[in-house]
Amino acid sequence: MQQFSPRALEYLNAVERFGTIRKAAARLNVDPSAVSRQLSQLEDTVGMPVWDRMNASNPITPAGAELLRYYKQMKASEAATLSRLHDLIGLRRGEVRIAVGEGFISDLISSSLQSFLTAYTGIQIGVEIAGAKDAVQMLEDDQIDFAIAYAPARNPKLHCLIEKHHPLNLITPYDHPLAQATEPLTFNDITDTPLALIDSSTGMGRLVSFVEEISHVRLEPRLRTNSVAVLKNFVSSGMGITFMPKLTVIDEVRAGKIRVVPTAHSALSQARIRVLCVEGRELTLAAQAFLDHLKQSMSFLMADADEIDC
Repeated sequence: MQQFSPRALEYLNAVERFGTIRKAAARLNVDPSAVSRQLSQLEDTVGMPVWDRMNASNPITPAGAELLRYYKQMKASEAATLSRLHDLIGLRRGEVRIAVGEGFISDLISSSLQSFLTAYTGIQIGVEIAGAKDAVQMLEDDQIDFAIAYAPARNPKLHCLIEKHHPLNLITPYDHPLAQATEPLTFNDITDTPLALIDSSTGMGRLVSFVEEISHVRLEPRLRTNSVAVLKNFVSSGMGITFMPKLTVIDEVRAGKIRVVPTAHSALSQARIRVLCVEGRELTLAAQAFLDHLKQSMSFLMADADEIDC
């Protein structure tokens, strides 16, 4: 299928505007023969005349007029596209899709999301709540721009944009006997204590399952859930203990409802938060701007756990 020459259409448009080939050529700063040659080639393409050499008052034929409608629509579309691109460059419009673990939501909503939406009123944010396993799948399925995940399994298809150290600690009621421990606790130390555990599709659940396996200790939780909020309420109400990063319960710690106790297992004490994207896929301008904002405003991404005061 033959395509119309943009230059030939431009020359035809000039002929319509200025009335003759000579005047059009002068405005275009080209030789009149070049204009004539382009119009002849355009006529060969469409198989009919596009301008009437003998009609000085109205040189454009019906076929030429149809081509000019097409040309003007194309130029208008091009201008609109350029405008939208400029909007993106100026971050006036855009869409960002992310996945985050439930334990990060309070940190995300409290200041980071609100301040970003205020600063960039034309950018829409989509937030999916997902454990580490589901978040990775969403990345692989191209459903999101990036994921904020706790202790995700290594994946060669993904690239780590940010990494921060946030150990998976034992979380106890404030006056619980285990809170008085002077040494990091092992799984053997907690087998007789009422325990709540989160689903193994999350990073926290995956780490606990891993340590159970390597320690040859099977924990018997009184409660299993896929909700961080349920875990926090289980502990703060005095029902028992669980595992969680300190920053997830920082408000409860500061309120004197919960205590954080270190664990002796390196898999837990060395746990990391990672911001992940697909390897080789560049973030959009809007997504990069949002990530840069989160690095400066989201507590989990601003510092390692040992830099945060209770």
